[in-house]
Amino acid sequence: MPPAITAEQLSKTFRVKVRDPGLRGALEALLRPRYRDVHAVREVTFRIDPGEIVAFLGPNGAGKTTTLKMLAGLLYPTSGRVEVAGFVPWGGGPEFKRRIALVLGNRQQLVWDLPPEETFLLNRAIYEIAPAAYRERLAELVTLLELGDVLDKPVRQLSLGERMKCELAAALLHHPPILFLDEPTLGLDVTAQEAIRRFLTEYRDRHGATVLLTSHYMQDVTALARRVLIINRGRLLYDGALDALVARIARTKRLELVLGGDDGVTAEALAAFGEVKSFRFPNAVLEVPREEAAATSARLLAALPVADLSIEDPPIEDVIRQAFTRGVQEDDS
Repeated sequence: MPPAITAEQLSKTFRVKVRDPGLRGALEALLRPRYRDVHAVREVTFRIDPGEIVAFLGPNGAGKTTTLKMLAGLLYPTSGRVEVAGFVPWGGGPEFKRRIALVLGNRQQLVWDLPPEETFLLNRAIYEIAPAAYRERLAELVTLLELGDVLDKPVRQLSLGERMKCELAAALLHHPPILFLDEPTLGLDVTAQEAIRRFLTEYRDRHGATVLLTSHYMQDVTALARRVLIINRGRLLYDGALDALVARIARTKRLELVLGGDDGVTAEALAAFGEVKSFRFPNAVLEVPREEAAATSARLLAALPVADLSIEDPPIEDVIRQAFTRGVQEDDS
């Protein structure tokens, strides 16, 4: 089966006008304009198979949204090749657009003063969805997203979480096999975030959809994606399993302890076993070299009144932050 998404040596450079401060700078920019090149994406290559959910990670300005917009046909690349659902995006026309959905967490297609169903009906007309198919698909999306109580309310009366659910419903009425999601849980509370994650998993399982997702919430990543792409300064740093990334970068393990007995154990006593990350009796967290985790756990159990002990990887946020700042290749063993 061919890949759902292919990017080969994909690059995008923007030509940006340079302006010095003050009136003189404004005049010079008008009369003798100067420009500089901003390399938003540099020679990015990856392939995504049908049915995969892949997280696309990077700090602000790393090139994630620019890449998504090229994959969706909204931007032309400076160089490189793209194929999505068997189409070259900017030449695929209406047939290509029926194969994808692009949802931006900071943009909305819903009409502020009208109920969401008005937007749904507009999209039914745009995508030429037959009435029976529209009713069936809308019923499915309303059930999965729990939208029964909001369809007839003006969008301005909906919560942020309800609006994002409606945005997803509007974008998926034509049953696209490929979803590009840019920060779909941005600004949502914990309950709404969990609802969106649950919906995306169920939608993929039902329809075999391919999902490329950007998010700054690591809970989105761990709940949805086994594979991650990491980009920084326009360059792809990593493409692989999330678990393998943790093993590659995280050289430590965390020992989370619940101490028994009285409060006689001190931070100094714990420091003999590893770096004390936090300690408030009876709870303590130690960090030790990855290869020493099992032996240190045995020593702790023998030496201290430990009621409970678990061995965990460092928080995924710390691992991703290290990948951004230090890169991945230098940690490759």
